[in-house]
Amino acid sequence: MSQDVVRYYDQTWADYRVVWLSRKNYAFHFGYHDQDGMTHRRALVRNNEVMADAAQIQPGDRVLDAGCGVGGTSCWLAEHRQATVVGITLVPNQVERARAIAQRRGVADRATFEVADYSHIPYPDASFDVVWVQESLCHSAEKAATYREFHRVLRPGGRLVLAEYMRTTRVLSARDQGLVRGWLAGWMMPDLDTFDEHRSNAAAAGFASVAVRDATAFTRPSLRRLFVRSLILYPLAVLLHLLRVRSATQHGNVRASVLQYLALRRGVWGYGILQATRPC
Repeated sequence: MSQDVVRYYDQTWADYRVVWLSRKNYAFHFGYHDQDGMTHRRALVRNNEVMADAAQIQPGDRVLDAGCGVGGTSCWLAEHRQATVVGITLVPNQVERARAIAQRRGVADRATFEVADYSHIPYPDASFDVVWVQESLCHSAEKAATYREFHRVLRPGGRLVLAEYMRTTRVLSARDQGLVRGWLAGWMMPDLDTFDEHRSNAAAAGFASVAVRDATAFTRPSLRRLFVRSLILYPLAVLLHLLRVRSATQHGNVRASVLQYLALRRGVWGYGILQATRPC
């Protein structure tokens, strides 16, 4: 699965740049709309702010950004929360881009990046004050085991903050199963856990004060934005795929961007923010 994820992000980089990324933050994640009239750029930053506040990130905190993408959020944490951030990703090209972005923003001394798997984090026990997971655990096939890794690398009293797509139920109609299956395949996600499964997996890993908040209402405008743009581009995407200009992976990405919102409207998933602590 890891090579599928690397291929996905290598081949869809241009899509993200055209449809989603802002050069101000290079965020792959969805926006958080809790104020009227928020721009896309502002909503992306607001997601960072909400998560940073939930994790109570302080100047000097050592943060692991697990699944860091091209490092936009890691750089934001270094710049705006004065944290020391280590970003890890499976994708070598993302590490190269992240290092270049950190250099341009003048935070390369506080935001560093490595190729690594968050399921087998290459750092000693109790290495970090915060583990930050922003829409990346979806790529893990062993989510319960990954929660144990997050717990291992946190210092006593350390905090976990995680934003993720979460099922509302395991019991789905055939139609809803088809929507979810198509969406997951297109974004290289083996499966999604439910809100309750995330909560129980974190608790079983040893975390305390586990809380999962349903933030779907605040991310829905951003999810819809992706849906509308992808729906408009879909006929062209089909043609380019038939002409073999775009790969199956690239076409699957566009198709999944449509299906995610259709599944959301059916109420089969939502956007959750989890916070927890490693007991002292």
